Amino acid sequence: MSEVARAARDAPRAPGAPGASDLLLDGLAQWHADECATGAPLVKDALKAFRDPDLTDDEELRWLWFACRAALDLWDMDSLRALSARQVHLALEVGALTTLPFALSIRSVTHVLSGELAESAALEEELHEAVVATGSAPVPFSGLWLAAWQGRSYPRRDESIEDAGRRGEGIALAVGGATKALLLNSHGRYEEAFAAAEEAAGHPPSEGFVTWTALVELIEAASYLKRPEKVHGPLARIDRVSGVSGTDWALGLAARCRALCAEGDDVEPAYAEAILCLGRTPARGEFARTSLLYGEWLRRERRRGEAQQHLRVAHDVFTAMGAEVFAARAARELRATGAQARKRTTGACADLTAQEAQVARLVREGFTNSEIAVRLFLSPRTVEWHLSKIFAKLHVTSRRQLISRREP
Repeated sequence: MSEVARAARDAPRAPGAPGASDLLLDGLAQWHADECATGAPLVKDALKAFRDPDLTDDEELRWLWFACRAALDLWDMDSLRALSARQVHLALEVGALTTLPFALSIRSVTHVLSGELAESAALEEELHEAVVATGSAPVPFSGLWLAAWQGRSYPRRDESIEDAGRRGEGIALAVGGATKALLLNSHGRYEEAFAAAEEAAGHPPSEGFVTWTALVELIEAASYLKRPEKVHGPLARIDRVSGVSGTDWALGLAARCRALCAEGDDVEPAYAEAILCLGRTPARGEFARTSLLYGEWLRRERRRGEAQQHLRVAHDVFTAMGAEVFAARAARELRATGAQARKRTTGACADLTAQEAQVARLVREGFTNSEIAVRLFLSPRTVEWHLSKIFAKLHVTSRRQLISRREP
């Protein structure tokens, strides 16, 4: 990859002012030619250009997937949320069904990273229906991230990763390892998590979101295993990309990694920085994980009152997200401080089936029955039937009442 990137970097430039895709390609060529610091500003300019409403549909359809991937690599949550939503909307609007599965996949990942697991699960249903309707190959990446945050194994995980690998989608190997490490860390199985993260970090591309996520998981596992010699290289790489990115998401994760590796008086300022930065982002899951880790450290320092504050925040966020394994871990830590976790009551929305929840969500987003039918590959009559079931379960009688509800 670096050889190809260097060739692209050194190729003659096209005449005229560069467009969004030109900026993106130039930036990625610099980035993967081992010039991350010089490539990142170009990629940032490209992401700004892709958010220009005057771009043509053809250019967006061709390049938005790569722009979303670049936003991930820069830990740019704002661009990721805007561009992934635009890609799904455009694919549906123009009927680009071959693009739709990938658009839904990256949007689903965006919801997971934002701590919106229910929304991601609904999109996974849409993704499955799109794959079946178009005859496309399955796209397992988003499902792997969702399952890991939910604390469960992805169905047919190994088979899905192997299939993607045979199709030449080598990133599936890295995603599989990174999500496995996340899942194992959530269960406190640090030895296995370390091995999975170390393997994932060795897959190409060597400088990108999936690799850095694996390094974050590796650092957490190594800190619990008391292996400080294993974290210096990974921590340096995380600090490097966070400095280039400059987003609160990247800076917050880097600060958390430093806290896990620090000793004495250096621990608490790093945790405080991580919570401050991540608290300014939509990355609710990572904010809650930081609160959990900080609370665990405070409990070990016998500062129970302060520990309880952060552990309660972590538990409440994890519970609201549906990250049950992380929530259970926070509850155990709370009990160890002498406190109890608050119980969360479930509403009528919990009685909705997955497809009913999809229909309700799309109604709240302003879609008509006909539009919902197209999006979910259903007949309008089936949508009407689902809507009647939703009204009965949620005790509402109109679309307006459904939209005014906070859930689902």
